[in-house]
Amino acid sequence: MTEVQKSEGEIPFDVPDAGKPCKTWYTVLGSLGDTTSPALIGLHGGPGAGHEYLVPLADLYSPYGIPTVLYDQIGCGRSTHLREKAGDAQFWSFDLFIAELDNLIDYLGLRERGFFLLGQSWGGVLAAVYASRRPAGLRKLVLASAPASIPLYVQGLQGLLAQLPDDVRQTLEECDRKGDHESEEFQEAAAVFNERFVCQLDPLPEEIVEGFRNMKKDPTVYFTIQGPAEFVITGSIKDFEGWKQAHTIEVETLLLNGKNDEVTSSCMYPWFHAIPKIRWVTLDGSHMSHWEDRERFMREVGDFLAN
Repeated sequence: MTEVQKSEGEIPFDVPDAGKPCKTWYTVLGSLGDTTSPALIGLHGGPGAGHEYLVPLADLYSPYGIPTVLYDQIGCGRSTHLREKAGDAQFWSFDLFIAELDNLIDYLGLRERGFFLLGQSWGGVLAAVYASRRPAGLRKLVLASAPASIPLYVQGLQGLLAQLPDDVRQTLEECDRKGDHESEEFQEAAAVFNERFVCQLDPLPEEIVEGFRNMKKDPTVYFTIQGPAEFVITGSIKDFEGWKQAHTIEVETLLLNGKNDEVTSSCMYPWFHAIPKIRWVTLDGSHMSHWEDRERFMREVGDFLAN
């Protein structure tokens, strides 16, 4: 990874229903003061995976002069955890995460100079919902491996699961029938899915491993919004159809996914159909194409943002 200047800090975040003071931890890759370019804000996935696996976005700084702001969304990483809110879908709402994003933008003074937004996976879902509200200051949008429709995502998953070895697929199906998503047997079978459709690198980069650790250490947000696994969607997002509001996204948008992505092209297409100013690029790799096809990912994103 390109070495760039880094800084970090914490931002007070007032959440009336939290019952305690909250904070958002953030880091800046590059310098906000050394360039006139809008900053790129990276929204991580999971939900609850934390910022670490998005650090390759630092690659954009030297060639394009684009600084990146990453942060741990509330409920994970170095931001405030709220395990007592497990299962509370009303609390873990889009409005909560959008309020946190707005709080970060205004605290860092990014709105006046303008900002770019890149959301990966769940982060892309959040970024699209945010962009559909036409926020002041947003200049361009990147949606990386972000489903426009969770029902279509689930349909696509069935096709991917059918590609797994028979014994792996049968183990996953049997464990799911029993509601067993914690056993070693299920975890080992789920790892085979992840190796094919989440990240194909071996060994996994430590930053991606840290994302899995974040969700394991505190699965509150993941279980509440997503469910017990990448391919078992029982949480509050299960009926999400974000494309239905996407026609209100006014900024130019870049759509990215991987050839072997768990977020299949069928569930990405509604973004392409709904968003007025959009370009779509499919990269090599799976769900982590910003690692697997890193050079091209950064070139596509950098050229899009800089021009």
